[in-house]
Amino acid sequence: MFGGIGSTEMILLGMLALMLFGSKLPEVARNLGGTYRGLKKSVDEFKREFQAVETYEPRIAAPKQNEESESVETSAPRFSPPVASPPTASSTATPPAEEK
Repeated sequence: MFGGIGSTEMILLGMLALMLFGSKLPEVARNLGGTYRGLKKSVDEFKREFQAVETYEPRIAAPKQNEESESVETSAPRFSPPVASPPTASSTATPPAEEK
């Protein structure tokens, strides 16, 4: 669990903690446990938020045709393509000959 710390080292750390904190050791342990729980809760909350952002897929709703035609008003004139006119007699006639 602690990697390279053996039973002898654990006993020495316990004795050192008793010498430093004495009768306040249970209170210090409670505070240390509470800090650890708070840190773990914050890390888990961050992970959940990060995963929620990763899996979020925005949905684009297609506008309804009826609402769009009623709600969209433009101030610019609409474009209308020019209408092709049928050929007239003057456009098919040959051009007048040039005088010399």
